[in-house]
Amino acid sequence: MIQQLITFELGGQLLGVDVMAIREIRAWSVATPLPNTPAHVCGVVNLRGVVLPVIDLRQLLGWGVTEPTPRHVIIVVQTGNQLQGLIVDAVNDIVAIDREAMQPPPELGERRCGRVIEGIVTVEDRMVMMMALACIETEQDVMPNAA
Repeated sequence: MIQQLITFELGGQLLGVDVMAIREIRAWSVATPLPNTPAHVCGVVNLRGVVLPVIDLRQLLGWGVTEPTPRHVIIVVQTGNQLQGLIVDAVNDIVAIDREAMQPPPELGERRCGRVIEGIVTVEDRMVMMMALACIETEQDVMPNAA
């Protein structure tokens, strides 16, 4: 089965998100921090009247903390009934992958990568980690009534 992904860069790594989950790609804007949220939640931004939680994907994945600049991008994705923004370094391309070629993430330690990464596939000699967006929603536990 063929699936389309939008690929993006994060800390030199290539990741992908199902194109059907993408609602928009927007330029970086400063997020308003909220109290008592997980460390990977930068805060919220106003998206045409909707309060949009913004996730530091680099921090969620355990790759350090993003120091956002005007060159960063927010990918707005839909997870369940909630819109969320993911901070990424740059958006690359739309690629078609064969789901049959996707490998599961390796079982390492607590399997955190297995909860956030759905699978790994090779695209043009580069490995692309496909994000499991439903996990991002359960990982953050923030603002359950937003959207």
